[in-house]
Parts: sequence; C-alpha cells; structure tokens
Amino acid sequence: MFNKKSFYIFLLMLIGGALSAPAQMMLSLDECISIALNENPTIKVQEMEITRVDYSRKEVLGQLFPSINLAGQYQRNLSLQTMYMDTPNGTMAIKMGSDNTHAGGFSASIPLVVPQLWKSIKLSENQILQNVEAARANKLSLVNQVEKAYYALLLAQDSKRVIEENHATAKLNADIYQKKYDLGAASEYDVLRANVAVTNLEPSILEAENSINALMLQLKVLMGMDVRTEIAPSQQLSDFRGDMYARALSNTLGSDTTLANNTTLKTLDLQTDYLKKALDVQKMAWYPTLTGSASMMWHSMNNGSPFTGLRWSRASNVGLTLAFPIFQGGQRYYKQKQAEIAVEEMKWQRENVERSLHMQVETQNDAIAKSLKQIESNESGVQMAQKANDIMQQSFKIGAASFIQLRDTEDALMAARLAYYQAIYNYLVAESDLEYVLGNTHWVR
Repeated sequence: MFNKKSFYIFLLMLIGGALSAPAQMMLSLDECISIALNENPTIKVQEMEITRVDYSRKEVLGQLFPSINLAGQYQRNLSLQTMYMDTPNGTMAIKMGSDNTHAGGFSASIPLVVPQLWKSIKLSENQILQNVEAARANKLSLVNQVEKAYYALLLAQDSKRVIEENHATAKLNADIYQKKYDLGAASEYDVLRANVAVTNLEPSILEAENSINALMLQLKVLMGMDVRTEIAPSQQLSDFRGDMYARALSNTLGSDTTLANNTTLKTLDLQTDYLKKALDVQKMAWYPTLTGSASMMWHSMNNGSPFTGLRWSRASNVGLTLAFPIFQGGQRYYKQKQAEIAVEEMKWQRENVERSLHMQVETQNDAIAKSLKQIESNESGVQMAQKANDIMQQSFKIGAASFIQLRDTEDALMAARLAYYQAIYNYLVAESDLEYVLGNTHWVR
C-alpha cells in the first residue's frame, strides 16, 4: 500500500537522484582562476607553511622568556660512604649519609645578554617573508598554468569545430558525387576522391577530441576539482580578440615592464637579506653572554623506609653566569667566512637572473607584437579564403570548376581559420607569460 511514509521516501529518492545527477558547469577563465586559487592543494599547503613558520618565529621569541622547571629526585644508597679518622686509640671508620635522599623544587633561568639569540629572531622574521613570497610565486605560477590550459582548451575546441565544418562540407560533397555516380553523371574516380577527402579529416577530429579531453583533465587538476565533475568553457578564443590592442598598449607594450614585482628577484633579495642576517648571527658569536638563574629546593634524608621519618629543609639561591667565548678551534672565524662568501655568491646570482629576466621580457614583448600582426594578417587571410571559397562553390555548381579546385579552396579556408585561432592563442600565451615574469597579474598582489 502506498501510504504517506512511502510517499515521502519516494520523494526523497527523487530529490537525491536529481541532486546527484551530473550537471555541466560552464566556466569562464576568471571563474577557473578563482576556483584554482581557492581549491588547489599546493596553494593550501603553502598557506599552511606560512602559519608553521610563524609558529617557529614565536618559538624563537620564547627563548627570551624565563625557563622554569619543576624537578624531583629520590636516591637510595645501597652502601654509605665511609670516612676514616685517625685517633689516639687508632683509626676510626665513620659512615656518612643516610639510606634515603629526597630532593625536589623549582629552578629558573633567563637570558639577559644573548646577542646571537637577538639576531636569530630577525632570521625567523625573514623566513616568514620568504614563505609569503613563495606563496605569491605559487599563485602566480598557478594563474599562468590555468590561463594557458584554458587557452589551449579553447584552441582545441575551435580547431575541432573548424575541422568538423570542413568534414561536413566534404561529406556533403561526397554524398552529392555518390548520387551523381548513381545517375551516371560522375565517374568512380570522383566518388573515391570525395570519400578520401572525408576520410583524411577523421583522424584530425579524433586527435582534437583526445586533446580536448586531456586539456579538460589538466584544467580540473589545476583547479583542485574532482576529475568526474563535468565542466566546459563558457568562452571562445574570439571573445579575447576585442581588447587585445588596448591590453597590449597598457600592460605589455607600454611602460609597465619593470621587474619590481618579479617573484624570482624578490625571493633572491629576501634570501640575500637572510644571509646577511645569518652573517650578523655569526659575528655575535664573538660576544659574551649573560644569563641569570635561581632555584628553590627542598631536601630530606632518612634511614629505613623511604616514606617515614622525613625531615625537609629548604635551600634557595640566585646567580649570574657570564661567559666569554675565547677559543673554539677557529670554528667561529670559518663560519663567518662561509657566510660572507654566501652573500657575495647571491649578489652575482641575482645579477645573472635579472639579466635573463630582461631577456624574457623582451622576447615576450616581441612575441606579442608579432602575434598582433599575425592576427591582423590572418583575419585578412580568412576573409580572402572565404571569398575565394564562395566564388569556387558557385563555379563548381555551374560546372566551371573541378572538384579538386573546390577542395583546394575549402582546405585553404580551413587552414586560414586554424592559423587565425593559433595566432590568437599565441598572443594570449605570450601575454600570460609576460604577466607571470613581471608579476603584474591582478589576481595576485
């Protein structure tokens, strides 16, 4: 019987089935980047690393505070110490001590003058800055990877669409020739030639489909999404065509090509600063240290059972310890020399990296300028190829052109369209790479 309870169960099953049904998510490039920056595991790990290093800094700061310990000790003497005394009547043996010894109390120490520790705190602060910059570098790299994966996916989809359109036209021609052949108006060679044109395009379509699937998986991994999630780009390469010149003038070909935000140089500067602070730490090893100490202890000694006859006495003291490092086999001197060489090495390394980065900026600017010209040229090429194909189709319909001539114009149109999309893709990749080198993407500050 279908009672009220069964109805609710059935309704919940329907709702659950609807919720579990896979729905395709249409994502723009901005949405993909936003998801990646929030869900990518590498970014989450790097943010956790920043927190971990901050705890490490607090650990170092804790060394400046007093250290207080509570300790207890019990000792059972199996045999007492014997002391001998000479007397007029001979040598007398005297047992000293007791069977049980109890001790317990508090001890404390505090660093008062510790130059090395003070400088070490600066090292911890620099390490936090390095981790923050490392997180920024990972985000810049992730944005660059997502952008290029998204652009590659759009290129693969546009290429597949162009090839499929050419394939559909070739198939239509093949069907027409087959009908003509059946009516005796075309030769078998014409039919075979038309079918070969169709067959030759099918591997390219399969290759494009495989490329789309692989790029889709790559994009999902970069975004930290389940690979079973159905997604699709909501944009096409032509959507990025409109404001290319404006972006090129304001972001790339303009004056904003300094390396002030480059993450590699920032990291090297932080590492250089770290090495300089490490050198200061080594220099502080030559300075004396002063520590304070205090203790309060309770003692008890008894014979027999350790739990009876306890008599406690208290003892307390305070003190200062001043230590002058005099000789350690040359360890401090050689450590300091190592630190000085490391600073000098970093200077030359930074100079070399900066020179390489300037070369990359110039290369990407040249690629952008070349791509813009290529896009403009390819647009004109597509228009001419389209017009030539239209003319050839009309000529073919009235018998003034051969099938081979028609296929040549169709293939030329397909090649022109593919080259046009490739030029847009090249521009977008060069722009993304330049933004990555300059560290100027608006997604990461």
